[in-house]
Amino acid sequence: MAVDLLLGLQWGDEGKGKIVDVLTKNYDIIARFQGGPNAGHTLEFDGIKHVLHTIPSGIFHENAINLVGNGVVIDPVIFRKELNNLDKFNLDYKSKLLISRKAHLILPTHRLLDAASEASKGKAKIGSTLKGIGPTYMDKTGRNGIRVGDLEMENWQEKYRALANKHEAMIDFYKAEIQYDLADMEREFFDAVERLKELTFIDSEEYLYQAQRAGKSILAEGAQGSLLDIDFGTYPYVTSSNTTAAGACTGLGVAPGDIKEVFGIFKAYATRVGSGPFPTELFDDYGKTMAKVGNEFGATTGRPRRCGWLDLVALKYAVRVNGVTQLMMMKGDVLSGFDKLKVCTAYHYKGSKIEHLPYNIEAENITPIYSEMKGWAEDLTKMSSTSEFPAALNDYIEFLEKELEVPIKIVSVGPDRTQTIHR
Repeated sequence: MAVDLLLGLQWGDEGKGKIVDVLTKNYDIIARFQGGPNAGHTLEFDGIKHVLHTIPSGIFHENAINLVGNGVVIDPVIFRKELNNLDKFNLDYKSKLLISRKAHLILPTHRLLDAASEASKGKAKIGSTLKGIGPTYMDKTGRNGIRVGDLEMENWQEKYRALANKHEAMIDFYKAEIQYDLADMEREFFDAVERLKELTFIDSEEYLYQAQRAGKSILAEGAQGSLLDIDFGTYPYVTSSNTTAAGACTGLGVAPGDIKEVFGIFKAYATRVGSGPFPTELFDDYGKTMAKVGNEFGATTGRPRRCGWLDLVALKYAVRVNGVTQLMMMKGDVLSGFDKLKVCTAYHYKGSKIEHLPYNIEAENITPIYSEMKGWAEDLTKMSSTSEFPAALNDYIEFLEKELEVPIKIVSVGPDRTQTIHR
């Protein structure tokens, strides 16, 4: 059976966790394919807000198997905290949460390396979440990393010590002013590893192959957003993994021809956390209102998100790179009350008008070109069908569909799983 894929089309924080939660009832297996605890997926139902960082978003559904794939990097300490939070809800996660042996581990010294590297850059900081993600992926590509499967080997602590010693020498090289107690961090780390070892480790590519042969339905879940992809994002202000559709193949061991539907998630406006170019960013009352009404703070870092108008140039780029077959628009309710809406449809780039995403979108090279539309005043949060939508919202959706040439199948009108309208 084919694998469906769900990913974000902007700079992350699109609302992927909610949509995975909504769709999970249609799937037997939810598989996370890249990233680490630098991402936060927020789910809200029954009046309770849940934030997951590494565990797939289907964990709250009774029958779904949740798989952390080989493309993910796992911090045992953060993972244990997530498990502790799940304990409150009496979930039988030990039977429904599987970990790929090929997933890499984030060590305490990876986090220290991240902090030392970022501190040494001064004003050139890239806005790292300081979770150790970049250094862990560097060890992965440098063939030095420690994987989940190593925990089953007798000599894994020797391997750990050798790598941690190497990291400490690298930290000294940065000459950054960071204070830390590695012995204390390691105690916490080794305790958390023992908790991790209580779960089931699997050869995930074989597991998924057999699941496909058995006719199981699989949804691959991405973290962050396409514009943060290490290859196709706004480099160097990106993450360290492939957040696009191709990342699902390498992050799970799924063949490209096995991917069927590609669900692309986007906000009705645009946001970004941390540093990096953002052509449609707003510094006026519109931007402030988006941030306030949309509660735009990072689920992982708590940092305020920068807000701006929807950028169709960047969104079209993400749709094409990913081969998106269905779109899902989040946070339409946040735009209620705006007298007008703007959508960026092209750029002035170095003296010319262009409609594709160029190599560099820094402010000195880019001026967005906008189309203006009428806003709506109606509160969308109580609506339950498209028949209740105001005409201006329908016009907005239809304009986006025409430009993107992909149908918008879901419109989210609030954070709860019930506030999800299918078109």
